[in-house]
Amino acid sequence: MKAKALGIGYCLPERVLTNHDLEKMVETSNEWIIERTGIKERRIVEPGQKNSDLSAEAARRALQDAKIDPLQLDLIIVATASPDMPFPSTACIVQAMLGAKNAAAFDLEAGCTGFIYALSVAEKFLLSPEYNHILIIGCDIVSSVLDYTDRNTCILFGDGAGAMVLGKSEGENGLLCSSIGADGTGGELLCMPAGGSAIPATIESVEKRLHYLRMNGNEIFKFATKIVSQISSELLSKAGMSYDDIDLFVPHQANLRIIQSAMRRMKLPPEKVAINLDVCGNISAGSIPVALGQFNEKTPLKNGANILMVAFGTGLTYGGAILRWGRD
Repeated sequence: MKAKALGIGYCLPERVLTNHDLEKMVETSNEWIIERTGIKERRIVEPGQKNSDLSAEAARRALQDAKIDPLQLDLIIVATASPDMPFPSTACIVQAMLGAKNAAAFDLEAGCTGFIYALSVAEKFLLSPEYNHILIIGCDIVSSVLDYTDRNTCILFGDGAGAMVLGKSEGENGLLCSSIGADGTGGELLCMPAGGSAIPATIESVEKRLHYLRMNGNEIFKFATKIVSQISSELLSKAGMSYDDIDLFVPHQANLRIIQSAMRRMKLPPEKVAINLDVCGNISAGSIPVALGQFNEKTPLKNGANILMVAFGTGLTYGGAILRWGRD
């Protein structure tokens, strides 16, 4: 028995924030951003637009693609680091919006690795006879925690949601293997200091700008280039495959140089790599499902296509999966 992808969907805000727009907000330039990140523009929510709005729309599109009624869902998992509110979970809010009253629902927080974590967790539920259809969503409204006076972070991120409906498979298609991990000693390299029980919201915490994302970009870059290669090799070994067997590589869309480094090591041509970083930026937990959804729109995936997905994020977390595409 395997978990298989039945449908996929994504939702991006309409508002586009270009590098030229950022030039007017912070000391930076279009050339500087492109050279260091590969990003040209990103999507940002309008005031009042919430995580649940994007998540629910991505979910509707995934359910339509899968031809699954919301009432058939047994579980909804929303991977996010920027929920609507600390509680209730965004997954419960989405459940109500979809009318999926038969589904249990919870949020999962693993930063940019969130979608891979959700995929791995959902697989374990689907191996149980009690669960038949699970909706997983990766969504982040990173703009809600960005300091637009910090050019090292505000240029990197965008908003968006990607969703996948999973079911059971007894055939060759489905999730071949997955791996998730964490190194908590690097937690302070990417964090939002205030807003939790450690530093509750106060006038002082707001004045010190502690409710914004903080990141040590150099150390994250070193970690990422190493872990992407490591996880990819481990997954291929588990599946008894080589890089030649991979039909599509979907990396976390954090930095073009990290992706290009992985492509060189894997000897993968551009047509086998999903890249939307230039127009979407880093969508955190939404990164991989949105990139996969957009690639499939332009170049429909063939039945039996082997998809390698790898991510890393705050925690520090990391993980990957090999999914054989096909709904039969």
